[in-house]
Amino acid sequence: MPLLPAALPTADAALALIKPKVRAQSAYTLVAPEARRKLNQNESPFDVPAALRTPCSPACARRTGTVTRPFHRSICSPVSPPGMTGARTACWLETALTSLIQATLAVTVGEGTTVVSPVPTFTLYRLLTEVFGGRHVGVPLTADFAFDLPALIRAAAAAQARVIVVNSPNNPTGTPLPEGGVERLLEETEALIVVDEAYQDFGGPTALPLLAEHARLVVLRTFSKAMSLAGLRFGYALAHPAVAREITKAKLPYNVNRMTLAAAHAALDAPELLEQYTQRVRDARDRLYRGLQGVRGLKAFPTAANFVLIRCDAQPAADVFRRLVEQHGILVRDVSGGAGLEGCLRITAGTLDDVDAVLDALRTIFGSTP
Repeated sequence: MPLLPAALPTADAALALIKPKVRAQSAYTLVAPEARRKLNQNESPFDVPAALRTPCSPACARRTGTVTRPFHRSICSPVSPPGMTGARTACWLETALTSLIQATLAVTVGEGTTVVSPVPTFTLYRLLTEVFGGRHVGVPLTADFAFDLPALIRAAAAAQARVIVVNSPNNPTGTPLPEGGVERLLEETEALIVVDEAYQDFGGPTALPLLAEHARLVVLRTFSKAMSLAGLRFGYALAHPAVAREITKAKLPYNVNRMTLAAAHAALDAPELLEQYTQRVRDARDRLYRGLQGVRGLKAFPTAANFVLIRCDAQPAADVFRRLVEQHGILVRDVSGGAGLEGCLRITAGTLDDVDAVLDALRTIFGSTP
C-alpha cells in the first residue's frame, strides 16, 4: 500500500493554522552541486583522528540521561578547557549548535520581542526570531565587515532589545569581535548577550572568561569545526546556572546519543592532538588568504575563521561559482544573494592541496598570474 495517495488534498485550511510570520519565511536550506573538492560548509578537511574513533558498545542500547553529568563536570571543570570555570557557570548539551540557538531564543523571544544582531551574519538568528514572533533588527557591519559596536549598542537601546546575538568570528565574513567588545555590550546594554563562538578555535578573542562575573552572558560552542566532528552534530553552551536551567526547558530530552557523547569525551581528552589539526587549518587559511590577495579582479577580506570571504569585482560571482564547479570541480559557497554580500563568495580553507587548487582555478578564471 502506498504511503501517500496519488493526489494530495489542498492544504489551504492546514496552512491557515500556521503562523503568518512562519509562512512568510524561507527555510534554512542548502542545495549544492556535487564537486571533487567541497569547500562550501566550513567543515574540517581532516577526518577525526583514528585515536578518537569510538566503536558502538552494548551501552548504546540505553538512552543517555537528560543531563549527561560526567561530561557536564568535564566541560565545567576549572582545568578543561582553558577559560571555562565551574564556579559560577553551568552547561548543557545538544545534538547540534543550531539546537542550542533555537532553545535560547525559544525561552527569550515572544510576540514583539526584539533581537539585535550584526548583518550579514548566520541567517538562522533572524529566521528563528521571527518564527517565535519576535522582531529582528540587523545592524550593518562596516564596509570592511568589521563589527560596529556603537551602532549595535544604539540599536539595542532604541529597540529595547531583549537579546543581542553575535557570531565571533562572524559567518560568513570571518570577522572577530574586537578585544573588549563583549564587555562593552554587557556594560552598555541590558540585553542577554549570546555569543556564538562556533569558529573561535581558529582565532579572535573569547568571551568565556567573562562568564564568572556576568549572568547575562551565554556562550555557544561546537565540536563541528575544529574538532572534526561535524557529522555527529554536537555542541554545548555555557551560562549562569539560573539561566541555564531556564534554557534547558526548551530543549528536547535524550538528545545526545552515547556514541556522540563518547566521541566528545575522547575529543576533550586529546587537546594537543586536536590543536595540531586546528593549526593545520589555520596554516591553510593563511595560505589561502595570502594567495587570494594576489588574484587581480577580486578582493579578499581578513578573517579569523576557517574560511575566507572574497568579493568578485571583475566578474559576476554567479559566473565564478559556476566555473569553479563545472570547469575545476571545486564547490564554494555563493553568498552573493545576502544583503551587503553582493558579489561575494565564501571559500573554506581545506587541505593545502585544496588551497593550491582553488587559487590556480581563480587565477585562470580571472586571467591573473601568481
